[in-house]
Amino acid sequence: MRWQGKPGRKYTGGRIIRSRAKKRFELGGEDTNTLLGETNRKTAKIMGGCKKVRLLKANTAIVTDPKTKISKTVKIQTVSGNPANIHYIRRNILTKGAIIKTELGSARITNRPGQEGSVNAVLIPSTA
Repeated sequence: MRWQGKPGRKYTGGRIIRSRAKKRFELGGEDTNTLLGETNRKTAKIMGGCKKVRLLKANTAIVTDPKTKISKTVKIQTVSGNPANIHYIRRNILTKGAIIKTELGSARITNRPGQEGSVNAVLIPSTA
């Protein structure tokens, strides 16, 4: 589990002793780590009675061409770059900002698939 909130020390170097343990609603959620594969979703309850759609696996993306402003649903072939973590490339994990290879060419993911339930991307113009 991840811990969030105040650091463990004061600016003087002294320890901050927590008055109590974290409650369940104060804990962060687990990482979704959307993988490349047959599309699989899961809904999760969040604060306020709302729901989030967790995208566990995806094999298609909605890719927009910035020149023509036309969007198409295309198959994702592989993950070719990921600024969040270089090891995500090898494991084919889809996150916001990841560069994917599609049938139309390379595209950058513009949304957060683990929290929105879909993959939206913008075509990267080739510099050839």
